[in-house]
Amino acid sequence: MNASIRPSHKPGRTLITGASSGIGAEFARTFARHGHSLILVARRADKLEALAQGLRQQYGIAVEVIPQDLGQAGAAEQLHREVTQRGLAVDILVNNAGLLFRGTFPETRLAEQQALLQLNITVLTELTHLFLPAMVERGHGRVLNLASSAAFQPLPWTATYAASKAYVLSFSEALSIELKHRGVSVTALCPGFTETDMIAQQGAKTFKIPGVRNLTPAKVAEQGYAACMAGTPVYINGAVNRALVLMGQHLPRWLQRLSAEWFARAAMR
Repeated sequence: MNASIRPSHKPGRTLITGASSGIGAEFARTFARHGHSLILVARRADKLEALAQGLRQQYGIAVEVIPQDLGQAGAAEQLHREVTQRGLAVDILVNNAGLLFRGTFPETRLAEQQALLQLNITVLTELTHLFLPAMVERGHGRVLNLASSAAFQPLPWTATYAASKAYVLSFSEALSIELKHRGVSVTALCPGFTETDMIAQQGAKTFKIPGVRNLTPAKVAEQGYAACMAGTPVYINGAVNRALVLMGQHLPRWLQRLSAEWFARAAMR
């Protein structure tokens, strides 16, 4: 599942969604450090501009900023149109933007569930569909989709989030097969709990495996970059996460559900 990783593709222009903070901002720093020019997309223009200016000064790369709320209807097509109008070719697409809401499904507002599905699934699918044809035509390109170790099993109290990441994992693996002889790779990156604002919402308990240190956004981004450049179809960050996923895949479904309940209560409740 995790092949040896050797970056092999020359730097190109990389579009990163959700780039203003957390793993997205670290993706920007990592790709910039390796010489890639960037297109940074997120809602918060001030944070994007500050990040872009720092990267230009530190690494001497070109950085385009496109402030946009990808959660709005038609946002993916609008973003693609803006990139095209600026005359920019995207060599690597990093679908990083996403949402997570904690709580039981019936107690979480429907609007929040819909917003999560829109960003985690619909926008990711649309952006991939919009930017892939040019990559295929050129005969080279990369897509890096942020999935999660939650993609491998049901996860109560974040049911919709885990299900959305299962979609991202399956979608990415299928595309990696379709495109493997066309010069375009697709990678699903599957980190476990990472120290971001997303997992420490509104003063709630931070998601954490008991006795295991959470991953850092910088580490996730560096490993994700290497996996993307090597064309690795699936990469799971962290030895403990890999072990948990491997163990879970060998359990019968009824025992996997019991394990998921125990894990969720221990890590998130």
